[in-house]
Parts: sequence; structure tokens; C-alpha cells
Amino acid sequence: MLQAKKKRAKMRKTMSGLIMLTLFSSIMLPGVAGATPPITTQVEFSNVSVQAGESVKVPVKLTQNEYPINAYNMQIDFKNSLLEVVRITPVASGDIASSATEASVPDFQYQINNAEGWVRIIWVNSKESFEQRSQGDTGLIDLGQLFEIEIKAKSNATPGTTQLTVVQDDKEHWRFNNLEYSPPAELSGGTITITAASSGGNSSSPSTGSSGGGSVSTPAPSAPSTPAATKGVDIYVNGQKQEQSATASTSTAGNKVTTTIHVDNNKVINQVGNGLRTLLLPVTGTGTNAVVGELNAKLVKTMEGSNAEVVIQTDTGTYTLPASQINVDQVVKQLGSTAPLEDVTIQIAIAPSNETKKAAIEAAASKIGNTTVVAAPVDFEVKAVYNGQQVDVNRFNAYVERSITLPEGVDGSKITTGVVLQADGTMLHVPTKVIKGKVNDSAVINSLTNSTYALIYHPTTFNDISSHWSRADVEDLASRLVVEGEGDQQFAPDRSITRAEFTAVLLRGLGLHSPENDVTTAFTDVKADSWYENEVQTAVSYGLISGYTDNSFRPNSEISRAEAMTIVSRAMKLVELAQADASETANLLGTYSDGNKVQPWAAESVASAIKQGLVQGDDGKLMTDADVSRAQTAAIVKRLLAKAGLI
Repeated sequence: MLQAKKKRAKMRKTMSGLIMLTLFSSIMLPGVAGATPPITTQVEFSNVSVQAGESVKVPVKLTQNEYPINAYNMQIDFKNSLLEVVRITPVASGDIASSATEASVPDFQYQINNAEGWVRIIWVNSKESFEQRSQGDTGLIDLGQLFEIEIKAKSNATPGTTQLTVVQDDKEHWRFNNLEYSPPAELSGGTITITAASSGGNSSSPSTGSSGGGSVSTPAPSAPSTPAATKGVDIYVNGQKQEQSATASTSTAGNKVTTTIHVDNNKVINQVGNGLRTLLLPVTGTGTNAVVGELNAKLVKTMEGSNAEVVIQTDTGTYTLPASQINVDQVVKQLGSTAPLEDVTIQIAIAPSNETKKAAIEAAASKIGNTTVVAAPVDFEVKAVYNGQQVDVNRFNAYVERSITLPEGVDGSKITTGVVLQADGTMLHVPTKVIKGKVNDSAVINSLTNSTYALIYHPTTFNDISSHWSRADVEDLASRLVVEGEGDQQFAPDRSITRAEFTAVLLRGLGLHSPENDVTTAFTDVKADSWYENEVQTAVSYGLISGYTDNSFRPNSEISRAEAMTIVSRAMKLVELAQADASETANLLGTYSDGNKVQPWAAESVASAIKQGLVQGDDGKLMTDADVSRAQTAAIVKRLLAKAGLI
């Protein structure tokens, strides 16, 4: 808090009088005027984000000071084609109230000129006479907020960054005075990031860029909103609280309330030398409101070099994102290679889905049958914004974890899986596991994409598995929408599975529902209108299948155990499970009586599956040339997901 030590008599003054007082206060005692204090006064304009057409409050804070401040004046310039100032609000400062005196003449005054793009602020400590001032230290002493500026981004403002500036070498534009000195003062911050409202679209479809990037777009302006309230918040670096390292602003557009955390990028960057591993942005008390964490690409790139991750923690859920998965180099390339990293804003968002998506999830659940939506859909998004352009980072090179917090009183055992909403209105499985909590359970979802996720309860069984060894595995995967029956409540667990069917089940289990890129492989026997065409192309794009030397895939042929384990071994790389090396391969295969019969092309893959406990053999044999059954497929896929910690 800012404080004054003594009271003084009231003084009448005009705007011009205040200007004179600020200048006069520095020459009152000529014997010491001009002497330089050892510590420079530091003033900070908070960096904030605002959507086009909305307002935001920018706190102006005293962050370093040695001597009491008895007067200051500053002229703040801004780009009037993008911004307009709504009002300036002084902050009460201990015994010095930046408000009207008894004579109704304020000691804090400002003038706004939106036509020319500037605002002038003047304050003089008038609560004591000049004689009383000379008897001891008075004025603003402690660090804290001086005032706040309410700024509105024009509805036609182009998304990007702009700056609040002050001509600091002009005394009429920038001056701080106390009784004896006009201390040097420096300014920092003042970056305004203008963004557009989220389009609310689904981003699970393939992007035009590589993993970690997305298509470049120019966001449309959002609807006007109520002004944002700004406050300081605590963030954590490697579990240690960092004070004055971020601010939070809350704004409302229509029925959507958004809290944005603005990270002090330079302060966090300085932590990298100490071994930065985790940057946690906790935001509580927002309920189901949207939360956006903002940091610049320079910080993300620095974190990438130290293998650090950023964690957004809200009442709705948590998003844990390794900095390397944002792929800053790719994003900046799409925005334009000349984009300075410190000017590219990275936004990481957790937001409740709009009503359209909620309705789509409910409609999809009703089509499946025996399905209840347990938790409303949530959007997880990552965007990069620079100079009026936006890149949606919607694909990753590794599984990224996010969680959805269940409403109080909802039992986690009544969730069978998380689902992702597709562009066509269908919903599909994503690897999900439920974590029990003291108050609220949560569902942890791992995915290679950003999108809209919900939680469902879809208990499923089949008449012909009631006494089958695979019952638990089949029921689990069926409740996750990974395996299906063959009609009339039958699963046919012992029927051999085809290559196309095995591929489809594995992809559903992994949550891979569309190709990673636009590269396609034209197999001679995979028709464009076949039910498995998308599955085959998706598996090819992720490097799971390659087909035969005659350029065929043979989708309707039964898959052998050796072929199945080869595909699963490639999936193990995707979920980061260790493979068997050459020495392990010989030892692992040697434990089976027919291990020496495994063909060389399949040896390491089979050994890797054995190493991770995905296959067990039968009567001491691997029987790698035998067909794989539907029950065995369910068991293998479930073991893979469980071993990888995805379910």
C-alpha cells in the first residue's frame, strides 16, 4: 500500500496549478535540488490482453522507490486507431486519498484526448503545508498501485500487440518529485495484446501445418463486453511461489466470463538459469468461467530449451503442456519469420464449451444409446497471436495431458471414458483415467490434439462373454467406444480379426481419429469409399503400418500375431514405451519353445511386446504365425494403454 506519514492543510489548485506544483516542488530547496538518489524509482504499466470491442483495466504501479513521492505527472500516449481511454481511477493511498478535497478540488486530475491519442495525469500531495513537509519525510513511500487506466480496444481493432508509451526525457511528460529531489524514474510494461473471441470451433480436424502448428487466420472481432478488473496473482516456478510475477484480468462478453493471467515473461525467464521445470498458473474461484494463460514466445522458447512445462490449473480442469509441444519455431514460421519472439503472444485456454457444442454432445450420446453425459464439454486451446494473425496450435508430437474436474457429488466410477467432439457431430474415445480426489474426482485425458472434450458413462456387455476369459477387457473397451459387438448382443470373442479391424481398434484405443498430415498412401486394395479408408490413412500417417511390397494392404485378411505385434511395437514408440534391444530380443524370445521360429523382420517387435507384458504366449509358445482373435485384440490394446499410463 502507498502511505503518507503526516497530514497537511488542504490546498486549492487548478490543472495548471498542479503542473506548477510538480515543477516547483523540485526547486524548493536549491541546496540539494538535483542530487540523485542511489535507487531509481520504477513504475510499471501492467501488460494486459483485451478482446476487440472490450475494455480492460491497466494498473499503474510503483514497484521500486527510496524517497517519498510528493508529486508526479505523466503523459501516456497510445495508438488511437486501436484504443481509446474510458477513464482513469486513482487508488486510495493510506492517508493520502487521491480524490476530491473538502473544497471539492481534487489533488489528482487527468485529461483524456482520444482524438490525438494521449492522456495526462497529475497528482500533488496537498494534505500538508509546505512548511510541514520540510519537517520530515512525507508522501508516497511504500510500493503499490498509483492508479488504473480503463482502456477499450476498438471493435475494428486488428488483433496483435500495441504499446502504451511515455516520452521519459521530457519533464512535462514524465516527472516524479519529492521534497529534495526530482528522482530518476524508469517505466516498464504497457503492452496491450488485442485478441478476438474464440470462434468456438472444433480443432480436431487435420491442420495444414506440421505438429505443433496450425493454419494461419485473421480472427473476427468479438462482441462488446463489460470492463475487466485486474489484480495481482501468485504463480509458481518449480513449486515455489513467485510474487508480483503475473496479473489477472477478468472481462465479460455476453454470457462469457474470461479470466486472463498475464505472466511477467522476463521474471520467469530469469528462473531458467535455476533449472526451470514447471511454470504453474493457478486460478481458483472462477467456477466454470474461461481461463486463459498468456506468455510470450520468447519465454516459451526458453522453457523449451530446459524441457519445462506450463500448467494452467482452474476450477474446471488442468492443462499440462510441455513447452516443446507448442513448437515455437514452426508457429513463428507460419506467422512470418520476422516476428520477434517477445511480440508473439501464446494463449493457453480452458473454457466451457458453448451451447452448440453441448447440444452436439448430447445428440451424439443419444444416437449411441445407453450413454449419459456426466460432465459438460470443455474446450482446450492453444493459440499464437501476432500482428493481426492467429495460429491455432492443434496438434502435438506427443500425448499432452489435460484433466476435467467432476462436479461435487459426481462419482468418478460413473465415468467410462472421455470423448472428443468431431466436426461431423460424432464423439469418439480419447484415452482417459479417473483420479479420486478428497472433494472432487477428476478425469485425466491424454491426446495428441486440442479440441472439445466431455465425459460419458456408457456401460456395455455382451451375452457371449459372460464366462469368457476376456470379459473384463472387452467390457472396458466397449464402454470406451473402442470395440463394438456384431449385433444381437454378441461380441464373437474367438473370431479371427482382420487387418483393417485390428488397425481400427488400435487407433480408437489410442484416440487417433484422423491423419496426422495430408500425406496419403494409395494402396491398391483400399478403396476411397471403404469404411476403413480413413483408418488406414491415419495409421500410415502415424507410422503404424506400411503395407506389403506389392503396394497392397490386404485389409480383409486375418492378421497374424507377428503382424499385430509389429504394429503394436510401432504404437509403443508413440506412447513412449521402451523397446527391446538386440541383446534383450534373443533372451526374451528364448524363453518360449518356438522363439527361434519368429521371423527376423518381426523378432524385435515381438520381443518388445513381451518386454512390456502385452503378450504372454500360450503353453510356452508364441505361435506368431497364428491369427489374432477379437478377444486377444481387446486384451492387447487395453494392456498397451494401461502400461503407457493412458487409462
